[in-house]
Amino acid sequence: MARFDGRRLQASELPLDWDGLRRGDYSDRYFCNGMQILQTLAQEGYRFAGYSPRLMAMGHTPTPDVPTGDLRVEMQWFSRRRPFTVVAGVDIALAILQECTGYWEAAHHFVNTAHTLQVEAVQDGDVVPYDGNPLQVAPVLRVRGRYRDFALLETPTLGVLTRASRIATNTYRLMEAARGKPILFFPARYDLPATQAIDGYAYFIGVQRYNHDAGTHVPAIVSTPAQASLWGGRAGGTVAHAMIATFLGDTVELMLQFARILPPEVPRIALIDFDNDCINTALAVAQAFFKRYREAAERGDEEGMRRYTLYGVRPDTAAELRDRSLQHLPDSPDLYGVNPRLVFALREALDNAWHAWGLPPEWRTRAAEWCRQIKIVATSGFTEARIREFEAQNTPVDIYGVGSAFFSNSSVEGTNTDFTADVVRVEVEGSWVPLAKVGRAPGENPLLEPVIL
Repeated sequence: MARFDGRRLQASELPLDWDGLRRGDYSDRYFCNGMQILQTLAQEGYRFAGYSPRLMAMGHTPTPDVPTGDLRVEMQWFSRRRPFTVVAGVDIALAILQECTGYWEAAHHFVNTAHTLQVEAVQDGDVVPYDGNPLQVAPVLRVRGRYRDFALLETPTLGVLTRASRIATNTYRLMEAARGKPILFFPARYDLPATQAIDGYAYFIGVQRYNHDAGTHVPAIVSTPAQASLWGGRAGGTVAHAMIATFLGDTVELMLQFARILPPEVPRIALIDFDNDCINTALAVAQAFFKRYREAAERGDEEGMRRYTLYGVRPDTAAELRDRSLQHLPDSPDLYGVNPRLVFALREALDNAWHAWGLPPEWRTRAAEWCRQIKIVATSGFTEARIREFEAQNTPVDIYGVGSAFFSNSSVEGTNTDFTADVVRVEVEGSWVPLAKVGRAPGENPLLEPVIL
């Protein structure tokens, strides 16, 4: 998909309100005002009657014969995130241009003029640099055409580029921080249902870009079907705290029923912080599972062995709590929530759990390997900075689950991913003349490719 397979998303795949976009329901009102002015001038046959010092300074007549209402412009879209942006949302912006460029001839008749535009765009998944100088930008999208036909689309195209690229770039940075360990996409509870599909696609683009650069094959793992809908993935998940409550706080019994009822291909990951006793809960689940795994193995039941293979345990301790296993230690802020000390202790306990199971000699090596294969999935408040702290200590986390940090857009944290669109040239009597506002200039990007709408 995108840069990685050359295929662009199509408008028919996107859950967007096309008529609302055409009517300006999602556009800043000043664009609607401008479009109305230009349409009226076009109907009146108005020719520019003002005076342009800019044109005169460039050797042109200051009052050229220009049909202002039908003026053709060159607009460029670019990111302002330093030092780079993993671009996503380009295909969606192109689809908006394709479906919504044009004008209303009557209240119920939209005339599409997208075919008149000259469009260049990068691919989703491309990386563009930005050093903070708005005079030297790398556009991700460039359009030449009659301005009044696409003036309304500046707001929504910037919106999809900004949001999708923010998530894709944050995903990339999170994966860098985790040194290539899987990052679960868990922000659905902080999101609008209507945006989950695009957000999950942006996450997928970020994962793909990281794999491309690092030469890895880290999977993209999302939690809702909507998040996977645009790239053909599947949602994954195990259990919630609320389910443990329905089993009256008995995590072991819940997980045994989970393993009995759900298909073996669903990973068995136990949520272990319900009683704020991660290590003892994890050991209890592991022992119960291994007992049934061993029974299945001894009767030659391959499916039963798969059902009772414990894929992982998930500590999700709230930041205000200190796990029971750490409460004997002197109080310290570093011991609250999911922290490296807890994860190291959990790993050691899991690796050695089999010693207490009274196994016959022929099962001990196998049980030791079974325990070592149990993964630790760390969740609860993880950010790029926090993951880097865990990795700096070589904390034995196998998978990180991340929520709202995917949406981070902070200038303090360096995650600000705002996009800007500028008219940088206008067509005057057959020539394209630079006419950007002061502080901006036409940019170049070798990744731009012609696009036929």
